[in-house]
This record gives sequence, structure tokens and C-alpha cells, in this order.
Amino acid sequence: MTRAVGSIIGRALRKTGAILGGLAVALAALHCGAAVAQGRQPAESDEATIELAPLVVTATRVGESTFDLPVAIDVLDKAIIQNQKPMVLISENLPRVPGTVVTNRGTYAQEEQIMIRGFGGRSQFGTRGIKLIADGIPASTPDGQGGPGLFDLGSARSIEVMRGGFSALYGNHSGGVVQVFTEDGPPEPTLSVRLMGGSDGTWIAGTKLGGQTGRLNYVVDLSRAQTDGYRDWSRAAKEQANSKLRIALDGGGTISLIANALNLPEARDPLGLTAEEVKRDRRQASPAALTFQTRRTLDNLQGGVVLDQPLSDADDLRVMAYTGTRSNEQYLAIPLANQNAITASGGVSAFDRRFAGGNLLWTHATTLADGPLTLILGGEYDRSSEERKGYLNALGERAALKRDEDNTVDSWGTFVQGTWGFAPRWGLDLGLRYTEVRFDSDDGFICTPDRVTAPGTRPGTCSGSTAPITATNLNPDDSGSRTYGAWTPALGLLYSLTPSINLYANLGKTVETPTFTELAYRPDGGAGLNLDLDPAVSRHYEIGAKFLLGADARLNLALFQIDTDDELTVATNGGGRATYRNAPASRRRGVELLLEAPLGRGFAGYLAATYLDSAFTEGFPACTGIPCRSVAPTLNVTTVEAGNRIPGVPAFTFFGELSYAYEPLGFEAAVSLYGQDKVYVNDRNSETAPGYWLANLRGGFTRDLGRLRLSEFVRIDNLLDESYISAVSVNDANGRFYAPGAGTNYLIGITASYSF
Repeated sequence: MTRAVGSIIGRALRKTGAILGGLAVALAALHCGAAVAQGRQPAESDEATIELAPLVVTATRVGESTFDLPVAIDVLDKAIIQNQKPMVLISENLPRVPGTVVTNRGTYAQEEQIMIRGFGGRSQFGTRGIKLIADGIPASTPDGQGGPGLFDLGSARSIEVMRGGFSALYGNHSGGVVQVFTEDGPPEPTLSVRLMGGSDGTWIAGTKLGGQTGRLNYVVDLSRAQTDGYRDWSRAAKEQANSKLRIALDGGGTISLIANALNLPEARDPLGLTAEEVKRDRRQASPAALTFQTRRTLDNLQGGVVLDQPLSDADDLRVMAYTGTRSNEQYLAIPLANQNAITASGGVSAFDRRFAGGNLLWTHATTLADGPLTLILGGEYDRSSEERKGYLNALGERAALKRDEDNTVDSWGTFVQGTWGFAPRWGLDLGLRYTEVRFDSDDGFICTPDRVTAPGTRPGTCSGSTAPITATNLNPDDSGSRTYGAWTPALGLLYSLTPSINLYANLGKTVETPTFTELAYRPDGGAGLNLDLDPAVSRHYEIGAKFLLGADARLNLALFQIDTDDELTVATNGGGRATYRNAPASRRRGVELLLEAPLGRGFAGYLAATYLDSAFTEGFPACTGIPCRSVAPTLNVTTVEAGNRIPGVPAFTFFGELSYAYEPLGFEAAVSLYGQDKVYVNDRNSETAPGYWLANLRGGFTRDLGRLRLSEFVRIDNLLDESYISAVSVNDANGRFYAPGAGTNYLIGITASYSF
């Protein structure tokens, strides 16, 4: 039955593109007399009023309504993030945003993968190609590796998601920007405690304290989540703390102190399965995971200070500085024979990282040709330095040293952007940024005949290998460096067709460098960094329309095309380690639709749908095994044909929700449906993870008892027990592409809040 429903909805979605134009025209006719929404220089108004779209800062770095921006950007507010949710993973929320996909690998050992308009699908762990920011502090390293696990959802006020060309003004990435903001403390000191329990031994506990005392506003949130996991060998725990202190200054300014801590004391990794293994037992761990006891531990601590200070009626200054540390140890499933090779770096990856940075923004408001003009001038600097080591994984035990290097990434950027209402119905946004990223690696693990006997050789050098050191069997100095630099412009034009209909167009250029992880290994199995990798360069084109449908309903429509040169893609992938290469060219074309509206009598509807055609536009040779040696083109090499789909990226996604609220009883419930198309798992498009549909149900009560507020809820996810693949490992050499998603699962929670 589920598949039949999915087939019907899928056919309907494929017709969406054909009817959207007619829908837009009809809505324009129906609402041409609707009321004014505050714009930059609005057209003539009538007497009705329209509730404004949410304010966001991600696009222009100043607060503006999403309706008045010539970009595709959406905001999820506190009620969505914290209501009847576990508040542990970003995948609980982002499916509501069109153009956005989040894959959950079913383990905290591999952080969630966020994709925007098809960028980010190559990531084997965490998020790449998407800029992540928390309270103005980067949650992505300067080289572009992002960890969405840093986001504290229990204290989140909002999540902003920007897609398309204007993300060029945020530096090194391709697809977009995800920014999370911590809530302010309530007017009165309030303490809340939450406790949840559910399927697979899941327990979540948290406490939050917030309030206002004189000039000090504060909020502190502490939480712990633990689970045995849906699959074998996937037990995990996540501990998190987040705090924000904001002090009001004389002259209208504020200074905010932000601190965030994340600890993964245990995170087992069941790894991916082959198609046959999924058929036999979808809950099993990969045999290699049990053999090598694949797992991860992580500690991340960071803090920052943000100063917002008006300088005059027309000028504002914002200064941010941050610093932090991150320690990580991960056990991989690499065969011992491969680990023992002299040039191999073992099966245990460990690093200790220190990072810091800051930015400076100056905002000036003025007029030009009788139209309002806002100018922003800014600069940013970020630095990450790490001591990275590799060891033999002796069946779950850390053994001999196999890698020892110091890596540093420096990134700086400067930009200017402006917003100008140059005519009563017209607005112009433009910006230009220059970004430079430098990679430096100092190799301390060198195995050469003279090095072995040289005085002062670093302890452990060349250990862990059973092969003799000869002139043809050695590990030379793999130190190296490379600098990437680029200008990235963005331009957007907005036209107010009526007070409730805005039309827009934008274009931009983004540049994405490889990460240090992607530079670390060569597809041909040779020694040294993969410094031949070039940055991916993308040109974004978008047109769209935004409609305010009465007092509190909206519809957004966006059509886009993105042409990319030197697409970064997976070259080889085996044993938990991937190498990367540049594909010559790719193209992404798509349409995004969002509709949100009240339906009367307490009901409300929400729909987000995306169609995306993402494909390589030029063929290229690709590896089918490890190694893929350039000196022997017939060894483990095939051809990826032009027109093949980019792996890991579904052609369509759909999220729909029908909610109901009965205020006299404090009752709220909702049923939601999420669906996505099949996903190719390799560049050759020889295998796929099938499409699927998931139905979810939630409901609960909230009651005020004087100063005490009690909330209880129950939710059931995957209500119809659909068997599906929640994430894939692209181009896996062993065919272990598939991470099965959880079956029907439940969560019960209660929150008690008391205001003093």
C-alpha cells in the first residue's frame, strides 16, 4: 500500500513543473490587491495587512524579511525545532526546507550529511560543500569540513537555510549556508527539565536555565542522548552543552559570550552493507565493523565573543572572535595487509586540532538617488592547525605508529555587499568577495634507508611495517602545500509585482576547495598529498517568485541551474577511507516549491517539494577498485559516461505535514509524509538505493499550572514500517554502499518548565 501511495504521489510530483507557471499566474490574479508587506521601497498599499515573513540575517547580514530578499532562503523557528522532537540531530528539521536533504547513517560516529541542491553528496562523513555557522561562529573548518553535530537544538531559536548564488559571500563552499541561532533567555528566570525515552534503548535528558537580570540575558542548555541503535554495533552517546550570555551596553550595543561543548564518549560504527547483506539482515553490522571494532570518540570545545555596537544613526559595527579545540580518534576497517604497507597510514586516525578566527563587519545606511542604500564591508580570518597521527588497527586495538604530520589551514576573506531600493518597486542586492585558503602539511613519518639509521630520527619512524626498506620500497617526505584563491560575485534583483507578490532573479559564482581529508590520499595509491586536486567552480542562476497569501500563508517558487567545472567527487572508497578526484563538468537543474497555509478549524498544512536533475556533463575515467593506478589504465578503471547522475543525490524530495491544534486543551498533533526518489550509489550508475516514503505521527498536550508549564508528547516515526536506505557510501569499492534506516520507532517525552 505504501509503495502504491508513493507511486501516485511520485507521478503527481513529476507533473509539478508543468503546472507551476499556471499556478503562479492564478495566484497573482487572485492576490493582486492584497496588503502591503514591508519592503525596501514598497509599492502603493491598501488598507489590509499581511503578516510579515520571518526576518533573517544570512543573506545580507542584516535583519530582512525573507519575502523581500532575491534569494531562496527559509527559516525554521523555535516552535518547529523544539516542539515534540528529540532535539538531537539536524535531520529532525531540515527535510522541511526545499532543496535540502539530510542523510542519517544511523550512528553518531559518522555525523549527518547535509546536501543543498545536490552539493555535499560526496561526503563520507559529516558535511562538505555547505557552510555551517552557529551564532556567527563557523561550525565548518576553513577547508570546508562541517560537523552539524555541534548544533545545540535544545536551545535553538531558529535555523536559516540559504541556497544558491548568494552563498558565495560566505566563502569556501558550493551549495549554501545553514546557520543556527541560540534563543534569548525569557524575561523571567526559567528552569526547564526534559526527559525522553523510546525504541532501541534510547534515552534523552536535558535541562535549560534562562532569564533576564538587569542588563544580563542568559541561557544555558545541557543534554545527554544515548541509544543502543537500530543496527548491531551502533550503541552511542552524545553529551552537549551550549550557553549564551548577552550584556546590554551603553549606547544601544550588546556583547555576547558564547560557549559550546560536544562530547562523544562512545560511538560505534556498524558501517555500510552490501545489497545481499541488506536482504539477509538489515539490522546487522558489517562483518568488518565487528572484526576491527570500528568506532569513534570526539571532544569539541569552543567559545566566542560577539560585539554589536551602533556607531551612529547610520553606522553599526560588529566584531566576532572565537577559539576552540577538537580531539578525534576513529577506528577504520582496513585489511591488515593494506595497513602494513610502508606508505599506508594505518587503520586508526587520530588528531588534536586547535582553531581560531574572527570577523569584522561595518554597516552603513544611507540613500542613493532617493532610494535606501545599505552597505556592508567585512573581513574574516580562520585558522585550523592539527597534529594528525595514524596507527595500525590490530583488530580493535591501537598499535604501531604509521602516520605523523602537522597540518595547518589558513583562510581569509574580504567582501563588500549592498542593498539598494532604487525605485518604488525595485530592489538590487550585490556583493563581491575574495577568499584565499592555504594548506600546509609537514610530514614527520619518513621511511628511507638513510632515515632509518639517521641520528635523531623521530621515535616510531617506519615502525609497524614488515616490508624491508629499500630504494624501491620506501615512504618519502610527503610534506607539501597549496594555496587556492578566488573572487566570487553575487547579484540579485527583486521586483514587487503587487504588495503580496515579489519576483526575483539572482546569479553568483561559488568556489569550493578540497578539504585536508580529500587531499590526504592519492587515488593511484602513491605517496604524498593529492595536490593535483583543483577547486570546484560553480555558476548559479535562479529565478523565483514569493507570494503572501492573506494574513499568514505563503508560497515560494524557485527555478535554478548550476554549472560546475572540476566537480569534486569520490575516486576510490574502501575500508572507511576515500580518495578524491575532479570530474570535468556537471550541471544541476531544478525547481523548489514551498506552500504553508492555515486550513481553518485548527488545521494547518505545510508542503515542500523539490525536483533536481543533477548529472555529469562530460565523461571521465573512474576507478572500480583500489588501487586505481594511472600507470596501468586498464587496471580497475572504467568510464563514467556523460549524462550519468551524480551519485548520492535524489531526483525529487517531498515533505508534507498536516497539523491540528486545539488551544482550549493545549492539544497539538500532526501527521507528516517524507519521500525521496532512488539514489545512485556510484558514478557509473550501476546500482541504486530505492526511493521510499515515510509516514510519521506525533501528538501531545501543553498545560499551564500557574508558574509551571507541563508538556507531554508521543511520536511514532516510520509508522508503516517501510524498509529503506537512509544513507549511502558513494563509490564504495567493496559494494558496501547501504546504511539501512530504522523501522517503526517511538519516542515519549515530558518537559517541565518553572518560572521563578
